[in-house]
Amino acid sequence: MTMNNEYDNPMFFEEYAKMSRSKDGLSAAGEWHQLKPLFPPLQGKTVLDLGCGYGWHCKFAAEQGAVHILGLDLSRKMIEEARKRNRAKTIEYRICGIEDYEYPEIMWDCVVSNLALHYIEDIETIFKQVYQTLKPGGVFIFNMEHPVFTAGIRQDWIYAEDGKPQYWPIDNYFIPGKRSTHFLGCDVVKQHHTLTQILMGLLNHGFELKAVQEAQPPEEMMNIPGMEDELRRPMMLLVKAEKK
Repeated sequence: MTMNNEYDNPMFFEEYAKMSRSKDGLSAAGEWHQLKPLFPPLQGKTVLDLGCGYGWHCKFAAEQGAVHILGLDLSRKMIEEARKRNRAKTIEYRICGIEDYEYPEIMWDCVVSNLALHYIEDIETIFKQVYQTLKPGGVFIFNMEHPVFTAGIRQDWIYAEDGKPQYWPIDNYFIPGKRSTHFLGCDVVKQHHTLTQILMGLLNHGFELKAVQEAQPPEEMMNIPGMEDELRRPMMLLVKAEKK
């Protein structure tokens, strides 16, 4: 099953382009201070980016000395933007869904995926395919929406009468599958997976877990409106796994 592609919806894409992480790249991403240290040395390495978006992580890999980088995204608009913003001789961009890639055996030193895997229904198959496409000792780094976030009702707070967030409601946590939410003015379908599914899915397919972190915004971003509320529940899950 191929993930829904809201990112080619003109209204959605226009709103996405206004986000600070879209305009300013990795420095504006609240999780980057935690994700960046998870990367292995990339000098002379090959890197696959699943759901590359604007290509910020591809550009980072190029700057770190990676010699072959492939960025995949289902969205034509995203790939067009990546080719404009984050070009490099070592980067190739391809319009291709995460589930549609061929995952050639023992091809990549590092596979990265940022905020894309929560659109994938059969996440275990992706783990299996990533394992097969990594070289021995290869690293899989991903950041996805945290199960506490995807299990949130409408993925939103319950608000008090004065508009302040009261609490984050969770329901049907142990029932994986579709979650409909309203994001950037559009109805978006995501896939909820439990923490057990994600972490045991990696272990069951041969990965060795190297790091598991829950994203917390850095101190210097605490003055941004709404950022303090990000300390009240986890929004993102960061994982580093290695092919033994």
